[in-house]
Amino acid sequence: MLPGLESAELPADAIEVGRIADAWGIKGWFRVLPYSASPEALFSSKRWFIQSPAVAGPGAGAVFRLVVVQAKDHSDSVVATAQDVPDRTAAEALKGARVFIARSSFPSTAEDEYYWVDLIGLNVVNREGVALGVVRELMATGPQTVLVMDYEAEGKTEERMIPFVSAFIDKVDLPGKLISVDWQPDY
Repeated sequence: MLPGLESAELPADAIEVGRIADAWGIKGWFRVLPYSASPEALFSSKRWFIQSPAVAGPGAGAVFRLVVVQAKDHSDSVVATAQDVPDRTAAEALKGARVFIARSSFPSTAEDEYYWVDLIGLNVVNREGVALGVVRELMATGPQTVLVMDYEAEGKTEERMIPFVSAFIDKVDLPGKLISVDWQPDY
């Protein structure tokens, strides 16, 4: 990776938020492909953790801390510059690195707004108390987001989907790890 970068360990609450695609310009800027359509976490945090893309050899999987000086939107990506990345050559050395940010550094959400990462793993029950599954992922379908969950049926894992809209979602209890919904198992 890059000499001069500070070695680090990933924080316990690290969330992977993107990947460094390439250098951008000649002054040490680099382009990040965010995993979110709204990459606020990249803009709000000044401490990023990057992990070397190498899977074998010296430095494979090494983690480094980047002190971000500036990050901004650019087309379908984010461009950024960091303290220990002085020029294009240094920025090119970051290509392919995975970008992590501590979850505690994410900006606060408004009421009834949630980060997808916080919903994954929550149990879903309907108004009658019937367990409908555990959220495995969320899927953007254009006009709405859909909860994709796994549940057990006759000894095998099945998939259920529920639109994540106020018409069907009664309550999200993050501390209780529970989502209450107006949905029936046979929908």
